[in-house]
Formats: sequence, C-alpha cells, structure tokens
Amino acid sequence: MSKTSTKLVEHSAVDLRQMIADKSISPVELLDACIERIETLNPLVNAITATCLDRAREEARAAERAVLQGGPLGLLHGLPVGVKDLEPTAGLLTTYGSPLFRDHVPAQDIELVARLRRAGGIVAGKTNVPEMGAGANTFNPVWGATGNPFNANLNAGGSSGGSAAALACDMLPVCTGSDTGGSLRIPAAHCGVVGLRPSPGVVPSSRRLLGWSALSVVGPMGRTVDEACLQLAATAGVHASDALSYPLDPMAFLQLPAAELGKLRVAFTTDFGVCDVDEEIRTTFAEKISAMRHLFARCDEVSLELGDVHRCFDVLRTEAFVAGMKDAYEKDPNSLGPNPRANYEMSASMGLVDGVWAQVEQTRILQRFQAIYKDYDLLISPTTPVSPFAWTMPYARFVQGREQANYYRWLALTYVTTLTTHPCISLPCGTDAKGLPFGLQVVGTFRGDLTLLSAARAMEQAFAGNDLLQRPRPDLARLKPAVPPLNSSVTAPPPGNWRDLDSAGSGVISAV
Repeated sequence: MSKTSTKLVEHSAVDLRQMIADKSISPVELLDACIERIETLNPLVNAITATCLDRAREEARAAERAVLQGGPLGLLHGLPVGVKDLEPTAGLLTTYGSPLFRDHVPAQDIELVARLRRAGGIVAGKTNVPEMGAGANTFNPVWGATGNPFNANLNAGGSSGGSAAALACDMLPVCTGSDTGGSLRIPAAHCGVVGLRPSPGVVPSSRRLLGWSALSVVGPMGRTVDEACLQLAATAGVHASDALSYPLDPMAFLQLPAAELGKLRVAFTTDFGVCDVDEEIRTTFAEKISAMRHLFARCDEVSLELGDVHRCFDVLRTEAFVAGMKDAYEKDPNSLGPNPRANYEMSASMGLVDGVWAQVEQTRILQRFQAIYKDYDLLISPTTPVSPFAWTMPYARFVQGREQANYYRWLALTYVTTLTTHPCISLPCGTDAKGLPFGLQVVGTFRGDLTLLSAARAMEQAFAGNDLLQRPRPDLARLKPAVPPLNSSVTAPPPGNWRDLDSAGSGVISAV
C-alpha cells in the first residue's frame, strides 16, 4: 500500500470530512485509499463482506462534483461507510450472516442507512456479524469469522465485530453498529475502538419488531469519541418507524460542552456484584483505576444490589428472538444456527407469567440503579470479563473458573447496563496483561447521552500520551493470516446471487 494512501486512511473521519470540504482531498481519492486498504488487510481479518465498489466510485465522483460546484455538503459528505450486515441496504447483499438470506438483496434502505446516505455518506460495503446477530464472536456460515486486528487468530467480539475490526484497521472512516447485550461495546473493547450504546430512541431502530422494547438499539462506532459523535449527529432524531424515538437536536452531538474531569464524581465496580470476571481482568482494571483516579473529584468503589439481572435478560432476549424467528423455526428448526436456535428454544420453558415478571423486574432494576447517581455522575467498569480468545471458540465457556450458563452469559457486564437503559460507551483504555486491547465501560445518567459523551471525550484526551490508558493501535504491518483460515468452513453463495440492483443489473457485488 502506498505511503500516501496509508497516511490518508489513518486520519479521523472528522478531519477527512473537513479535508474534503476545503478541497485538500477529493472523495474519489479517499475512496480509492480505503479500497486499497481493504484489499490489503481484509483477507487477513475478514471484516468486510459484500461490497458495491462500482456504485461507490460513481457516488464519490458525484460527491467530488458537488464540492467543486460549491453546493451544500452533508455531515458525512464523501466519507466511505461500512454498514453492519444486519441493516438492509438497497441493491447490496444483506445476509444477516444466515444461509436463509445468502442471496437477499433488499430493494430499499432501512432508515439508518437512508440517513447516512442523505448526510453524504458513500456506502462501500457491509461488515461481518454472527449469524442473526446472536453472540459476541463474529462468525457465520455465509462469510466465516472476523479476526482481531491485533492477532487474527483471536476473535474481534460481536455482534458488530466486522465494523470494529474495519475501524481498527483504518479500512473505512465510518461504520455502524447495534447493541442488545453488548454488541457495540464488546467488539469495540476487543479491537481498541469506541462503541456507543445510546439511550433507546436516540437513533431510530427501524428493524426492531418489538417496537416498545428498549433492549436493542442502533448506534455509532468510531476510532475516537468525536468520530462516534459525527455519525450520531447524522443519524439521530425522531422517526415513526421506532416507537421509542423522540424529537432532539442531532447537531448537539457536535457541540458537546467541555467536561471538567476534576469536578466529576466517579463510581466504579469490577463486576456489578453479579458478574464473573477473570482474575487477570480484575487486576488490569484495578491498575487502570489507580492510574486515572486522580483525574476525578472522587473515584470510589461501590456495591450494587440490582436484582435478578440474569433471568431478566434471559426472558427479554428470548422474547426478541421469538418475534424475529418464529416463522423460520416453525418451518425448519435446522435452518437456524445453534445460537439463534438456542435463544428461540429457551422460550419453550417460559410463559406469559415469565414475560410479565421480566418487564416488572427490568423496571425495578432501572429504579434501583438510580441510587448510584444520587452521589455520582458516572459509573465505570470493565467492558468484558475476559481477554480476546480464539475465534474458533464459539464463546467464553469458563469465566473466573466458572462454567457459564449459556453462550451469552459471559456478556453480563454489558447486558446489566442494557437493562438499565442508561447510555454507555466502551472507551479504549490501554491493554490487558496479554497485551490486547482493554475496554473501559462508562455509564452515564438516565438519558444523559450528551454529558456522557462530553465526559468520555475528556477522558479520551486525558488518557492520550499515557501508555497504560491511551488507545492501543494494532501493528498492521505484522498482522498474519489466521490459522485455520477465517473462511475455512464457508461455502460461497452461487455467483448468480450477488447482483447489484443499483447498477442496471450489470454489476457484481463481490466479497473481499
């Protein structure tokens, strides 16, 4: 890869957008640099799946003309975008990582993608996911696994693993994510990038079938907090496709008030009192707290009594999978992979009483959680209880020496905060004892997205220059292919299925 291209793709999305506006670079030049980076590194990490590069080149040329003509430019004008493969994209293969959809090419963008396009973003391709988004190890039978940019033999987290890996490798400056039990935060932590789970309704989640459930949200990822804010400003705001969305000022995310860390009261917990966490992660977290506590007015360990968070999440998660997979399961249970099927079949032991109990218990959890914020402004914890593990391991079966009850129990640090509905962000925070990225989960006040982001940006700035706390960067020049190969068990779709409907039927959507 040329030195010029390498330097260009490593600029932040915010800087790239400004460079396009002032004509320092052209959208065509940027897209070409991203394609070159994808062609070089994607074979090693398998973060990008289907692409529409011919269409993207046409859009980049149109974006270049708009700049030269002096017309109005959107927030993402000319920036190449990667869309998580759970979000429908017009004319671009959308598989959900499932063989059921291996030839599915939507005719229409979902609202999230439509907003990215209206803001001037250029969709270049899709990013990899676990099958149906189930699990925090990004692997599926359509595209294979996504490897970690720090070591391709390790997993990138999930379910937004493709987006996190693409960002860490500087393949694309803008990538989307979504989160139920930690799908934005866990891959961000494992890959050394930022993942924001906003409050429900900030960004409309149009594909959520249980429209009044606050469990699943869509949100931004980025290499920095400002990158996440840029995407958030382009996508936030009310839309009738999401019953929880509400009117807000998206531009407020680009005008964050300056946070004074020295005035913030910070609480911390290693395990929320109910989560298994490996001893190495406990030790690492304690070291991080020691290195940062002087930044705050207070930094105190707290204990929490939240209730039966595990059973509550089990029931609510199962309801969502039943809503989405009932037809497929009743037609042929074997058409679903082990994780989606396990979630669906859990419903067999549940009934209306369980569902009502879970709704009531989640309300109680939210109410109990507020006790922390009587005395503190933020709560911090580790994002994940384990270091990134081999991608060939479906999930962390043992944590802190204890066997986990199911394939997602190891996500408890993040699904606990999901149940509270508070906004939370995973910030890169140095490395763990194995030299792999460590993520710090920062939880804001109820609906306090702006103040959380302000604090997170101030923390990010304070961490810079401190080897123990600053964002780690992968040594991409030394990245080696995974063994076994990340696509070793993938059966490719028939060539005729990959049609680009946005190029008069003449284009082929390629997997790179």
